[in-house]
Amino acid sequence: MTNGSRPYNRTLPNNYTPRRVVSLQPSATVTLRDLGLLDRLVACTKYCADVCPEVADGSRVIVSDSWSAQAEQIIAAKPDLVIASVPYQLEAVAEILKAGVRFLGLAPRTLDDIYCDITTIAGVFEASPRAHELTGRMQEAIEHVRSLSTSTDRRPVVFCEEWGKPLIASQPWVAELVEAAGGRFLGEPGKTTSSQGVADAHPEVLIAAWCGAGDRVPLEKIILQRGWSDLPAVRDGRVFCINDELLNTPAGNLIDGLYAIAWALHPEMFALPRGIRRIGPFREFLPPS
Repeated sequence: MTNGSRPYNRTLPNNYTPRRVVSLQPSATVTLRDLGLLDRLVACTKYCADVCPEVADGSRVIVSDSWSAQAEQIIAAKPDLVIASVPYQLEAVAEILKAGVRFLGLAPRTLDDIYCDITTIAGVFEASPRAHELTGRMQEAIEHVRSLSTSTDRRPVVFCEEWGKPLIASQPWVAELVEAAGGRFLGEPGKTTSSQGVADAHPEVLIAAWCGAGDRVPLEKIILQRGWSDLPAVRDGRVFCINDELLNTPAGNLIDGLYAIAWALHPEMFALPRGIRRIGPFREFLPPS
């Protein structure tokens, strides 16, 4: 091949897939793990390490997350691909792009979006068959839970929150999981709501999975502060905390979150899974009968 009158002798590599990846989002890190690609990861966030302990072995640089990303910190890791998810730190993204580093930005809302993100990441690494296997397992698990849950006419009203102040309902993919588990999701997914609005709907199940909080949600205090002591969910002892990473990390571990929801809604049909705890009893919070 020639370039004008000069011979072009550059030898190109046979494999163009990224070798040095920086992940700014736990969901991307979990997906890399599930696809067998953690050997490409050179840097990630502390939240990635919390959700995916395999990366916390001291061999990777810890950087800031998508929202607080620092371009200099990321570029110092010499990546050939940066993966992040909304919300982005736009100034940092601009600097990363100026440095000539490829940037893969994700913005999932639904389960289909998540399947697409997994497939996209796998495609970058020429690992599409692994993505097909992973998304297939996720879909099979969801349909399995759906088939069991829909065998009963009981479909409790479920309020699931991803944050407490302001009060925010969980994301659309969580609403899909609640529906698959045989519940009726209360409110508009991903949107701010009010304590009174939730109370007026008389939810039969309350689930909290706060972003970044692990399983540390002070629901006993919240019940009192919000005036929820007389809700059906509280009276019946159906108030739960599900580990943050099981519902707020849009990746393969959502299936563990699905089974946690399914147990909360139908404990007679599903075994107690990991990552969920029941809050209560609330006898001391209840009004006199």
